[in-house]
Amino acid sequence: MLIDPDPWVPYRYWVAANHTDTADTSTLTMRAEDDAIPSFLPGQFTMLYVFGVGEIPVSISGDAAHEDGLLVQTVRDVGAVSHALRNAPRGTVIGVRGPFGKGWDLDGAIGTDLVLVAGGIGLAPLRPALLHALRYRRRFRRITLIAGAKEPSELLYIPELAAVVANTGIELVITVDRADQDWHGDVGLVTKPLAEVRLDPGHTTAMLCGPEPMMRFSAELLIKRGVPADRIQVSLERNMKCGSGLCGHCQLGPLLVCRDGPVVTYEQAAPLLEVREL
Repeated sequence: MLIDPDPWVPYRYWVAANHTDTADTSTLTMRAEDDAIPSFLPGQFTMLYVFGVGEIPVSISGDAAHEDGLLVQTVRDVGAVSHALRNAPRGTVIGVRGPFGKGWDLDGAIGTDLVLVAGGIGLAPLRPALLHALRYRRRFRRITLIAGAKEPSELLYIPELAAVVANTGIELVITVDRADQDWHGDVGLVTKPLAEVRLDPGHTTAMLCGPEPMMRFSAELLIKRGVPADRIQVSLERNMKCGSGLCGHCQLGPLLVCRDGPVVTYEQAAPLLEVREL
């Protein structure tokens, strides 16, 4: 008889590789020590536990189709736990619980144009959605990825994205808020190229991830261009502690983000994001 795993007991993983992406961000490739977490969907997250330090939620940034026991997660150094993860050497044992939450609705996007808009580390939760769409390329129409960051040095996955464009022909726009002397690409907020991208509003699915103001302005721009609010998906971030909707730390109005999200439609999110301090 199969016994469901206890969601409170972490699986043991060890760090197989730690790749530095930016000055404060690394991508960890972890291998299961014994049993691996159940298969995940693009957009879901895990709770990563550093023994003796603590536990935080981190979105999965690897390919959901890989069944090799590897788990890929991109971490930005913003606190004690993320600092320990960001600097974890090869061989470090990490506790992993999950996967948790609702991911991107890629099945509902079949037959439509995909517009993915990422701000900063928001590209990490969108990466599995992009990899899924490329793996099942014939299920989708045009694919557009708009990725932004404050500065060129904060951009993620640049070599990979360049290779993806060369091999698949998706439309890719990379923009930065502030250019340096070596930057020759677009400059400005992600809403600038989003306002110019080709759209078939009635047959478009948009997926947005990044700072809430970026998602709100991008979603409102898409709505003005005719994309329905229920065809726009956003990934919310709140103070998630348990991952199971029990502790209530991640409550956003009627939503418990770890259980009802992190991915929700903008139709659900809009009235909540408009309330100050909610």
